[in-house]
Amino acid sequence: MAKRSSAGRSERALDHRLKRLRGYSMNPMPEGYPEQGQPSRGSVVLDCGWGRLIFAQTFGSNEEIVDALRQEQPGQRDIAFYVRDPHVLLTLAPQETFLDPSHTYRLDLPTYRVGRRRPNGFFVRRLSSEADAKAVNAIYASRGMVPVSPDFFWANRDSRSLTYLVAEEEGTGDIIGTVTGVDHGKLFGDPEQGSSLWCLAVDTHSRHPGIGEMLVRRLAEHMQARGAAHLDLSVLHDNSGAIGLYEKLGFRRIHAFAVKRKNPINEKLFAAPLAEYDALNPYARIIVDEARRRGVRAEITDAAAGFFRLSYGGRTIHCRESLSELTSGVAVSICDDKAVTRRIISAAGLKVPEQILADDEEAVARFLQTQGSVVVKPARGEQGRGVSVGLRTMDDVQRAVAEAREISERVLVEDCFEGQDLRLLVIDHHVVAAAIRRPPSVIGDGQKTLQALIEQQSGRRAAATGGESRIPIDDETRRCLAAAGMDLETVPAAGQEVLVRKTANLHTGGSIHDVTDSVHPQLVEAACRASRAINIPVTGIDFMVKSPSEPDYVFIEANERPGLANHEPQPTAERFVDLLFPQSRARQFPKTVARTETA
Repeated sequence: MAKRSSAGRSERALDHRLKRLRGYSMNPMPEGYPEQGQPSRGSVVLDCGWGRLIFAQTFGSNEEIVDALRQEQPGQRDIAFYVRDPHVLLTLAPQETFLDPSHTYRLDLPTYRVGRRRPNGFFVRRLSSEADAKAVNAIYASRGMVPVSPDFFWANRDSRSLTYLVAEEEGTGDIIGTVTGVDHGKLFGDPEQGSSLWCLAVDTHSRHPGIGEMLVRRLAEHMQARGAAHLDLSVLHDNSGAIGLYEKLGFRRIHAFAVKRKNPINEKLFAAPLAEYDALNPYARIIVDEARRRGVRAEITDAAAGFFRLSYGGRTIHCRESLSELTSGVAVSICDDKAVTRRIISAAGLKVPEQILADDEEAVARFLQTQGSVVVKPARGEQGRGVSVGLRTMDDVQRAVAEAREISERVLVEDCFEGQDLRLLVIDHHVVAAAIRRPPSVIGDGQKTLQALIEQQSGRRAAATGGESRIPIDDETRRCLAAAGMDLETVPAAGQEVLVRKTANLHTGGSIHDVTDSVHPQLVEAACRASRAINIPVTGIDFMVKSPSEPDYVFIEANERPGLANHEPQPTAERFVDLLFPQSRARQFPKTVARTETA
């Protein structure tokens, strides 16, 4: 009898295991967890730095889960995961909690097969230094995720239950992606031997494909080697790109639910959506998000063009992205005409390049012979359109002038300075962020043509920036390739980096790299002086520099509508809303990242 009973239990356990592997509902609580209504003795809550994971299956009642959620700290995002009866739990605190609009996906590790694809240009490893932790935080911030104290990362680097993986770019050593894993078995002796994936994030400016896939695979292999039965994750229901990746890797959807608290971080997930919000570009959206977090009323007036109206404390200001009614029409006119900008900046004592009009071809030819290399740009224009850099022959100059005249009748020819393109974001005459802008490049794989690589990289840039950044295949691209002895049909060797344009503008595929902490004080002072000379409250000042940590520079231009979203994790949107509505600040912030007292 005992043997039959034992066999019966074994058969039932095997049947339960097979059903779980085949994708049946996991709502019934597995054996070993407290029954609903029973007091819990080992309720499990894991601090992850950005918030806590509340393992609801280890709690004896929904009331206990709600009590745990109420202990959430300010600025954190707690998640109650594996909630069995979310419809019941929500009735206990309807004003405080909401059902997370995410799907849960599961990868069955016993049947998971290691992928054959290998990383190209990067590798995946464990987080191993404080510098890694800071780089991970920068990626979190750029993705709108809650940052984690580097001390927390460092303190948990050898944790048995928490695993931090990073993707490191070969050559530069830059951290370009990250993922976190939780081993449920190590954490609380999970009867199901589960594990979960959290915080998958990839640097939006990375040139390498497949970073997210490699991070997920490495984490799956790590948990598989530990004997975990499955790897679970939660993904927003409308994140089709991520869902496509997970399904490609073999994840399947299961019926598990998460509950969160109604806090400012989660507002977009539970509050009524702002009309036309999804049509906003990233540069308008980052400001609207910050305003709504502070209780500033936002009204979108023209989503396609990035116009919105903000109201707070009886004051209303109309904006187009970072251009607001606080910026005068005179300041906009100065920035709009590059020749006027140069004259005003020069009069303020800043270093400017030599410049002539392109009207007289003989004068242009003499200028080219004297300078050796020139830049052609429309006198009026934005987003890098019609700008050609590093021209050394009159044929190239003439073609560039013709292209620039399609943007503006007046065309300028400037001395070309070799160096790095530095953007300093100035708000209220204080530098808030500084970044090096790099021109677009692709990395060969020994198989694809340059045209295919450019189109692939352009697609990634467009996806990462909401369609704001693409690499055009035009005369400037062809000229840049020709200067290197290549064309669009060239197949570069595996690992070979090819510069495809010389302009570093983000709208034409360039990437941006934060240098706020290392920018030289004299560059900060010069940028602030430029903003005061134009008398503009918000501007992007562009310099050509040898290095952001050295004082030498040449002024290039001033932008009256700089993209604040490009400078995350620096607090650009926060400082912008501070400028518009200083009384909306919840607490006192440091005024700037870099500051000068120039009068």
